[in-house]
Amino acid sequence: MKQKVRVLLCGDSAVTVEFGDAITDENNARVTAFTREMNRLAIPGVEEIIPTYRSATVFYDPCAVSLSQLEKMIRKAANKRAKGRSEKRRIFDIPVAYGSEFGPDLQRVADRAGIAPIEVVRRHVTREYRIYMLGFLPGFPYLSGMDPSIETPRLETPRTVIPAGSVGIGGKQTGLYPMESPGGWNIIGRTPIAAYDPHRNPPVLYRTGDSIRFIPIVRAEYERIAREVAAGTYTITSREV
Repeated sequence: MKQKVRVLLCGDSAVTVEFGDAITDENNARVTAFTREMNRLAIPGVEEIIPTYRSATVFYDPCAVSLSQLEKMIRKAANKRAKGRSEKRRIFDIPVAYGSEFGPDLQRVADRAGIAPIEVVRRHVTREYRIYMLGFLPGFPYLSGMDPSIETPRLETPRTVIPAGSVGIGGKQTGLYPMESPGGWNIIGRTPIAAYDPHRNPPVLYRTGDSIRFIPIVRAEYERIAREVAAGTYTITSREV
């Protein structure tokens, strides 16, 4: 049963809109649809909307729009359902080289699961992952749907440098580091594509509600794609469903 939307005060210039208590694909789809509808409405005074797993925070200028006016528009956007149409989303194929220097923690994940590293890769690439939210870094996707058999706790001591494009596992989730940064997830592979490019429009390759499939590649293919990315000739595979 779909839960009612809750609008909660978050200071004097923001409200958090909750779409249920549980983290589910259904609730996350409602967050995504709400965010897109609010962006489409372009309500004067609304400055930014940040979607998360099961809620979205709306930042606004109280001098430009009153709280009561905003709440009416929020509830209208939250309750709007497209009749006879499902949510449009894109599926991105992300090529990943697993193991060796690309995935220094692949063996750790395999040992914890009691399986071979190649089986970790197989279980990782046979899932389609929904992007629940973006955070931590521009373009870092928090993904649902990972095989629970390869869940692995974060590292006790985070690394100070994780290479851009690294694919990792942190607890029950998998994700992609769009740029070099510190991090504590178990790194199992790396993609040569740029998930975040400040010179691209839009800078982030995907958005919440889209999905990712990881495609295993060998080193030679990784190096070829990396050269094409650097030359600006590589085309990222995606499709709308």
